[in-house]
Amino acid sequence: MDKRPAFLLFLGLLLFASCDEKRVFDRYESIPDGEWQRDSVIGFRFEAPDTLKQYNLFINLRNNSKYNFSNIYLITELNFPNGKVISDTLQYEMAAPSGEWLGTGFGDVKESRLWYKENFRFNETGEYLVTVQQAMRRRDSIQGIKNLEGVTEVGFRIEDIKQQQ
Repeated sequence: MDKRPAFLLFLGLLLFASCDEKRVFDRYESIPDGEWQRDSVIGFRFEAPDTLKQYNLFINLRNNSKYNFSNIYLITELNFPNGKVISDTLQYEMAAPSGEWLGTGFGDVKESRLWYKENFRFNETGEYLVTVQQAMRRRDSIQGIKNLEGVTEVGFRIEDIKQQQ
C-alpha cells in the first residue's frame, strides 16, 4: 500500500496550519440548526495578549444559501477586565448587488471576514469578553427577526499586526 498520498496530504495540512503566523485567537461557535435566535448572544472569552502591541480584530460569519439578505446588522460588546464596556451596532455587506456572496469558500457555505477593530491595543491585563448578537429586521417591520436563517457559525479572531522591517 502506497502511503505517499496520505503523507503529502498531512504535510500540506501542516504547512497550511503553520502559515497563519498572525493568528493570536481564532474561535467559532455553531448556530443550532442554522437559525440565529434574536435573543441569542454569542460570547468569546480570552486572556489579553501582549498589552504593548496592537492587533486587528475580526468577526467571522459562515452562511449558506438560506441567508436571504444582502447585509447583516450586529450588536457587539467588548467587555474589559475592569468592567468597562464598548458597545457597537455594526452593518456589513454580505452580497454584491448582483446577489453573489462576498465571502470565500466552495459550494453552499461562504465565510465572511468582517473588520471589527483595527490597530486595537488591549491596555488591561486579564480576561476580555466579546459578544455578538444579530440585529436584523425586515424593512416593513420594527420587530427584529426572531429566527435568522442561514448563518451557521459566528467566529471571533485576533490577529497580530506584523510590522514590516
